[in-house]
Amino acid sequence: MAGSRRVLPLLLLLSSALGSLLPPAAAGKVPLALYYESLCPYCSRFIVNHLAGIFDNGVIDAVELQLFPYGNAHVRGSNNTISCQHGPDECLLNTVEACAMDAWPDLEVHFGFINCVEDLVMKRRRGEWESCFNKLGLDSKRVTDCYKSERGHELSLKFGKLTDALVPPHKYVPWVVVDGQPIGEDYENFLFYVCKAYKGQPPKVCHGSGSRRPFIKEVVKAGNGVSYNSGGVEPDRSDDDSN
Repeated sequence: MAGSRRVLPLLLLLSSALGSLLPPAAAGKVPLALYYESLCPYCSRFIVNHLAGIFDNGVIDAVELQLFPYGNAHVRGSNNTISCQHGPDECLLNTVEACAMDAWPDLEVHFGFINCVEDLVMKRRRGEWESCFNKLGLDSKRVTDCYKSERGHELSLKFGKLTDALVPPHKYVPWVVVDGQPIGEDYENFLFYVCKAYKGQPPKVCHGSGSRRPFIKEVVKAGNGVSYNSGGVEPDRSDDDSN
């Protein structure tokens, strides 16, 4: 018995030492989900100016990122027609981005394409979205065939069901969920919540290295003019990018 009591602390110490040598992902990635719509100006800014950074600062190794391009759209009528907040162009690009995820399951590939499209949206050049195929050296056929067919509609309906199933329901977009918990208007500080939830060896950015501002220690109201109440929203036919 005495020998077994001496062995247990040794095993615990050895386990701890081995754990410190494992790569960050081995400890379990943090689920990170973005619910958004393609022509929402706050969404495009968040994707391009904030979310894209995780591929450069090492955070991508600590998260399991999922994108849900649907936002405040609604399904109407017996034929399941989708009505989008910013009109038909938004429905088109939501479907295009859903098709990109379907065509290229690799996260870096489909995120790169979506980031390119949203960058054009942010610059008020959304009509040039097809140029992203050539910019990234991607074959357009699978995405084009998808969004022009029933497959694209099915994907949009799927993302709609997943968005509408959120508990608690989303109140606006972008709606960011970290480790199963929505972070509300503090979405631009999503790195703080990822670092707090991650149990492995944290990326350097979690220690403040390379961050553009210090992490907050409690949830604060962002005060960034987030809008898009999800209740009873009618499609906006204008390209509302004035805020």
